[in-house]
Amino acid sequence: MMTKITWATNSTNPNNPHHLATIQEWWASLDGKEVTLAQRLIGENVNVSNINWEPQRFDEKFVVEKPQIRGITVFWYKQDSDVERNLTPEKLEFDADTQKLYIYPQSQKQVVVRIGLATVQFQTIDLQDPLIVGTSIGEKRIILLRDKQQQIDVKLTLSPQNISKLIEICQGDISSQSINLDK
Repeated sequence: MMTKITWATNSTNPNNPHHLATIQEWWASLDGKEVTLAQRLIGENVNVSNINWEPQRFDEKFVVEKPQIRGITVFWYKQDSDVERNLTPEKLEFDADTQKLYIYPQSQKQVVVRIGLATVQFQTIDLQDPLIVGTSIGEKRIILLRDKQQQIDVKLTLSPQNISKLIEICQGDISSQSINLDK
């Protein structure tokens, strides 16, 4: 599954309509949720991961209402406001991992707007003594955890560094291991 998708005006990518539909579905799912909105100046050919997204003075945090995409324009209301806000994009980039949408407005080519969930919530799946199988592809190791009762497969593709960490955890005193799931 691709975690980053891009939609752009005048794109020849045959998946462009599907990407817009995926972004539209995610955007609509934010109704009633707290989001952050930040805008940053950009130059040409800037990668959004290289931008300083640390909170700044004019960044906003609010509960979004009635988020929708009509045509290609992104619309929303702030909670307790009757003023509909909107941006018409030249390009949209959606990062499913971080739950952030990057909007490149048609009207301001030097700006990118990032809107996303104020906090990303991870789903925890509890597998009790699953079936474990594995294989190798080059330096990477693939481990499959299968819980037949819940009908869940979890596929892990691990680098040599993560394999070392996994071995360290499994051989050590697990009760003394600190697990920080807030990251």
